[in-house]
Amino acid sequence: MLTTNTEFLYPELMDVVRLFGESAPDAAHNFIFANDHFINTVLIGGREYAFREEWKCSNELEFKRYAKRFAKLAVYEALRAETGRSMPWGALTGIRPTKLAYAEAEAGRDFAVLFEKFGVSAENIALVKAVLENQRGIYGKEEGAADLYVGIPFCPSKCDYCSFITADIARTRRYIGDYLSALEREIGGCRGLYRRLKSVYVGGGTPLVLSVSDLRRVLEALAPLSEGAEYTVEAGRPDVFTEEKLALLKEYGVTRICINPQTFSDATLERIGRRHTAADIYRAFEMARPFGFDINCDLIAGLPEESASEFCEGLDRAIALSPENITVHTLCLKRGAKLKEEESSLAAGSISEMIGYARKALASAGYAPYYLYRQKYAAGNFENTGWTKPGKACVYNIDVMEEIADNIACGANAVGKKLFAEEGRIERQGSPKDIPTYIAKVDKIISDKRALFGEK
Repeated sequence: MLTTNTEFLYPELMDVVRLFGESAPDAAHNFIFANDHFINTVLIGGREYAFREEWKCSNELEFKRYAKRFAKLAVYEALRAETGRSMPWGALTGIRPTKLAYAEAEAGRDFAVLFEKFGVSAENIALVKAVLENQRGIYGKEEGAADLYVGIPFCPSKCDYCSFITADIARTRRYIGDYLSALEREIGGCRGLYRRLKSVYVGGGTPLVLSVSDLRRVLEALAPLSEGAEYTVEAGRPDVFTEEKLALLKEYGVTRICINPQTFSDATLERIGRRHTAADIYRAFEMARPFGFDINCDLIAGLPEESASEFCEGLDRAIALSPENITVHTLCLKRGAKLKEEESSLAAGSISEMIGYARKALASAGYAPYYLYRQKYAAGNFENTGWTKPGKACVYNIDVMEEIADNIACGANAVGKKLFAEEGRIERQGSPKDIPTYIAKVDKIISDKRALFGEK
């Protein structure tokens, strides 16, 4: 239990407490500001931890930002002293460390100074530096630039770690026709909402679970918008691949696909509710390569009962397949995921060992980290990092993680973002999660979208 005299209890300070799990003791936090000093004290079991930071703020927004940061740091340092535990990202709980690093650089400061102060490990500071370096030539804020996301919320089965709205297509097939009709209208309504479309990303769900004729409807709707943009389809699970579907993607100019095994262990695949084997992953790669797509490949560290050695072997197998991108995710369990109810059964192996091995193995194989993000419920307080071969970084991933372009999102549960750079804010527009509700409200969704993004 934590008490505070500030308004930062939820979510800021409780996010810090959550890092320590059940080992976090009861604590009382107090904050005052005097003579350009942020003064935080934390009382735990009769012991007082006091922190005093001098910082001159130029405006109210900056004051509030640093009040939160120093309060979080004080609570973290007190809990670290009490428990003897340090976290790899220290007191930083935000999901975009690189965005914070860019903000510090734009203010004329070395982000490493702030990161060190907040207890971020030297290895993670080096990782952030590498990501920023590998984003050179792609990172940039451009007025009127946008990325387009299209969501296909259908899957062959629902994985146990998944918290998205997707469901087994056998249960949702009756909605497909009406859903695609609504989606076609919404995609058509995106015309004129940007000056330059940087990328198109069709995600899910598992888009390739659609029939060839249904998949063609989506691609045909996107055809007037996608020319000249990086074009990615999250083909996803290898059990839905066919040469006919891959040929269709090629016909419509798709440049990149995702093959997401998550693991190469047949036993783990069965445990998490996947209906394919490692052999299917190899067949998917073999089927896709002749079409010349760049390939993104995802793996998850910390899947239930998967040892560190099994994960490391799977990573080696992914590297041997030589996809252009490999993203290593840390298992994150949110409400809606079946495994959320079974957390006690998770991970016999050390996630720290998995992440450490991945960094070394991928670097040795010629991959470089080019984007990273964190999630609130990530196991072990680790991160998700995308690694790329030279010149093969995914523009969409960078734009979304750094929030440097408008994101125009279509489909059920899709969340669009409009950037107001001069005001330093982002406005979000979310669509209903429920598929029938989305279908019924699509005309209002289109109207709201056009009002938010405006004609260019």
